[in-house]
Amino acid sequence: MAPKKGNPSPAAIPPSSTKAQHITPSSAGQPTKPQNKPSSTATSSASTSSSIRNAQDAQQIAVGMWNNYVDKTPQRVKLLDAFMVFLLVVGVLQFVYCVIAGNYPFNAFLSGFSATVGQFVLTASLRIQTNPENKADFESISHERAFADFVFGSMILHFFCVNFIN
Repeated sequence: MAPKKGNPSPAAIPPSSTKAQHITPSSAGQPTKPQNKPSSTATSSASTSSSIRNAQDAQQIAVGMWNNYVDKTPQRVKLLDAFMVFLLVVGVLQFVYCVIAGNYPFNAFLSGFSATVGQFVLTASLRIQTNPENKADFESISHERAFADFVFGSMILHFFCVNFIN
């Protein structure tokens, strides 16, 4: 049987309205608001401690990844990674300079930026081909062949970039 319109079912009553209301002697029978408010310091300290815990977990993950990278990555791959970081920084600096100072010789900006991006892609390809973890995927390609392809591709890329400048 469905509950009557004036008498709501217990499931339809919100939890805050089921609490007993406190009556003070001065109000003489008039109900007041419940005094069961959580303190703002308790909720802020709980959220602060959870964010600190999450930051510590993220820091531990980052330190673990860095230690794993330093311990298990060969020196050749680290050298390629350092060159890729350098190319990334140069590309960002070129873009920031173009935004701040303007792009009057636009061909020069396009040529320099495309050279940076192209060299980054060629270096990433060399890193993938020479990484010992990917040896099963590139069995027929030696390290010397991969480096020769890298040098040949870099020469073609820079030839086009120099010709694009005029």
